Amino acid sequence: MWFWDVQKYWKTPTFAKNKYCIFVKLSLRNLVALFKKYKSVLRFLGLFIGTYLLLGFLYAWYLKRWGGSDYFPDFLTHLVARQSGEILQSLGYTAQLFPYGQDQGMLLTIANSYSVNIVEGCNSASVIILFVAFVIAFAQNLKKTVLFLLAGAILIYIINLWRIVFLVIALYRFPEYQDFLHSIVFPGIIYGFVFLLWMVWVRLLQVKEAR
Repeated sequence: MWFWDVQKYWKTPTFAKNKYCIFVKLSLRNLVALFKKYKSVLRFLGLFIGTYLLLGFLYAWYLKRWGGSDYFPDFLTHLVARQSGEILQSLGYTAQLFPYGQDQGMLLTIANSYSVNIVEGCNSASVIILFVAFVIAFAQNLKKTVLFLLAGAILIYIINLWRIVFLVIALYRFPEYQDFLHSIVFPGIIYGFVFLLWMVWVRLLQVKEAR
């Protein structure tokens, strides 16, 4: 152990005047050894956290810059709410969309009797940011990474649209299960799909290494 090495040198008369220098040198040596040992883990954490924070900052800037614009409450949330309403219409439901300033969302009403408020947290942006950060943290080939990011982000967006549509229908038909459906089942669908994409990405990297 490096601690006992320091104690041994500390008591040696030859190095009595250089105790501090020896302690620093041994500490740095062990830090370098730890860094080399866990280099891949530190690289993953650095890329993941760095990418997540950067994209989170850019998304916060977007919300501040474009929030409350002509597309209430922001363009992406407005687009998701409008497209969800269009899908419901195509499925034969009478859906109407209204801005709802109290909760800063879009109120999606079905059959003039049940309403769901689609807020900023429903637009899948935060989930896509999480997905992107993980993929970049494991990135190796630029072209493959970019293609997988684009495909994954589009799939997450589409899955999220259908998640909202099925949630609205389920809540309309089974309002007594609102808490269970809204808090457990449908969040599990979107996050489960992201986890599946992560596993596909790791598998693709493993196949490449095997070759």
